[in-house]
Amino acid sequence: MSDEELAKDLGPLAALTIGVGTMIGAGIFVLPGPAVAQAGPLAAGAFVLGGAIALLTALSASELGTAMPKSGGAYYYVNHALGPLFGSIAGWANWMGLAFASAFYMTGFGQYVTTFLPVPDLSLGFVTISAVKLVALAGGALFVFVNYVGAKETGKLQNYIVVTLVGILAVFTAFGAMNADLSSLRPIVPPDKGVSPLLPVTGLVFVSYLGFVQITSVAEEIQEPGKNLPRAVIGSVLIVMTVYALVLVTVLAAVPNSLVANNDTAVVDVARMLIGPIGAAAMLFGGLLATASSANASILASSRINFAMGRDQIVSTELNEIHPRFGTPYRSIAITGGLILAFILLADVETLGTAGSVLHLIIYSLLNIALIVMRVADPEEYNPDYKVPFYPFTPIIGAITSFALIRFFDIEIITLAVGFVVFAAVWYLGYARNRATKQGILGQYILSRPEEMPDSAVSAATSVQPDGGQYRVMVPLANPANETDLITLASALAKSRDGTVVAVHIEQVPDQTALESARERGDFEEANRLLERAREDAETFDVPIETHTILSHRSFEEVFDAARTYDADIAVMGWGPDSHGAPGRAESAIDELASSLPCDFLVLKDRGFDPSHVLVPTAGGPDSDLSAAVAVTLREQYDSTVSLLHVTDNKAEGEQFLTEWAESHGLSDAELIVEQSVNVEEGIERHARDATMLIIGATERGLLSRLVRGTLVLDVVNKVDCSVLLAEQTRSRSLKERLFGRN
Repeated sequence: MSDEELAKDLGPLAALTIGVGTMIGAGIFVLPGPAVAQAGPLAAGAFVLGGAIALLTALSASELGTAMPKSGGAYYYVNHALGPLFGSIAGWANWMGLAFASAFYMTGFGQYVTTFLPVPDLSLGFVTISAVKLVALAGGALFVFVNYVGAKETGKLQNYIVVTLVGILAVFTAFGAMNADLSSLRPIVPPDKGVSPLLPVTGLVFVSYLGFVQITSVAEEIQEPGKNLPRAVIGSVLIVMTVYALVLVTVLAAVPNSLVANNDTAVVDVARMLIGPIGAAAMLFGGLLATASSANASILASSRINFAMGRDQIVSTELNEIHPRFGTPYRSIAITGGLILAFILLADVETLGTAGSVLHLIIYSLLNIALIVMRVADPEEYNPDYKVPFYPFTPIIGAITSFALIRFFDIEIITLAVGFVVFAAVWYLGYARNRATKQGILGQYILSRPEEMPDSAVSAATSVQPDGGQYRVMVPLANPANETDLITLASALAKSRDGTVVAVHIEQVPDQTALESARERGDFEEANRLLERAREDAETFDVPIETHTILSHRSFEEVFDAARTYDADIAVMGWGPDSHGAPGRAESAIDELASSLPCDFLVLKDRGFDPSHVLVPTAGGPDSDLSAAVAVTLREQYDSTVSLLHVTDNKAEGEQFLTEWAESHGLSDAELIVEQSVNVEEGIERHARDATMLIIGATERGLLSRLVRGTLVLDVVNKVDCSVLLAEQTRSRSLKERLFGRN
């Protein structure tokens, strides 16, 4: 299934209100009571400190979001930077954290509704569903439906809700300011407790700052994300932090602290004192709007997390399907909605809120680490429109503070969060690893530098890297004379891995001709015949095949771009008449100097495809692993006889080496030949006389050495009578190694 894109229908105001609407709920309407009870006026400082900690991650999220405006937000960034193991942890934590938070907001919504609307409990045999939960279930179902029918409708609804809510709070703050007595705020630090409650209360109120990163979850749907996303993410945190500070300071300066402490509806009671019944009604209505908008925005974001995980095959790819009418990932929304309703039924409001907070703190920490990895690895595609100030201090402090806050939650909630992390890791190793194909930037960075990295890091990166996805064998076709042999070899490789053959024909266009013009005017009848023959040949082996025609001003060089475009694991191509200017290797001289191979390559000097007797010379070089793997495949598919040859001046050492090498490469039953000689070329020629196919590794000589002195590979290819298969394995080589070879 190909990736399906989401429509860009969220404007800057809608993006901003997703963050503000999520965050401005429980922080004002539920948490002031317990926060003031623990810390007195210092609670206002806890709200500001929580906002400052959130702002650190908001800066990192903004940079990552402008570089990668993809659905999934924080999950996508962690998965892309740290790899699918951490992506699974971030994805499940983000998805479940948002579902918990949505259930928390809807339960708060139910509490506000039942304060003025008599709703009876529902008794079902031995189970009784409270009125609060009934209202929460109804509200949750409503907002799931709103998200189901489209992001545009959701964005418009958020605009109205948030603008109305901010207006109510502004009026409330103005009345409070007129009655404020700032002396009542002193002492700000409780004399009997000091500053010790500050961090615990910051942990308590951090649930108020869960919304900003959810803007990045819909980045793929935001218009002009490079400009609008940072404004929305950073702006939402600053707006909400300012609102929290002003409202709480106003409340504490206008009424006795005892009226606020341990009062779940403190702002409603304060509004009644300051403004009267109309004020209380307005704040009650504001509470309804706040909890509703928070739930609405969380449902919107959580469904996109689920969608992104499906796209990366962390969960089932069937979740990718876009609704033909509404343009939304309707299956993701439906599943998320089911989880939210279940959480409403099964958990109390405190568990829902704190579970959501801890899971998000884990994500925020990983997100800051992901930014550091992207900066250090500096992949070519990483070009953010916005960059974090004071790097690397900002993301380092953001990661540390996010982790540190977790310790101030109840041990039961921490245990629940740890359980989710363990579940996500087990899920990846047991389900997703053999399906996921995307290697993280961190893993690529480590595995491309094994000599520079600690052995433990290389081992860890190797053991958790994804190994799933369909094995893809690309075959660039140009000459009808060797099409059948190339497709036959490619089909054998694909069949052994349950993979797919990808046949491509590169149609070279003169530099003076625009590619689009060539596409409109070109006659591709010959190319179509060539690809149709390839399709027929592959189907005789019962192997799936894709065919593509590529128009390019280049010919040979385009092969390497095609391998990247079509995610090839290995490419099988014919031997060019000029050896592409880099004798003894698959790539051209320019490509060899500029970059590494995008995948493994096999280059066939075709003298008839006959794999009955395969000779594999080896000296243990880096490409001999690929040579051995191909020999094993040919033996499995064609019952080939395989002979291994090692030419050395010390026969005893040679026999020991070849025996160990054969066992380690699954060829212990192959014929082992040790040729005692100092002339490798002559030894290979002599034993190739009885072989029908010779598989030889690419030369390890540097480009300059090969251009001056030639290469063993070309000498052998020109002197033997059988087909020759040049094997070159993708790996990172320094410029020095490319020019002068390995020492």
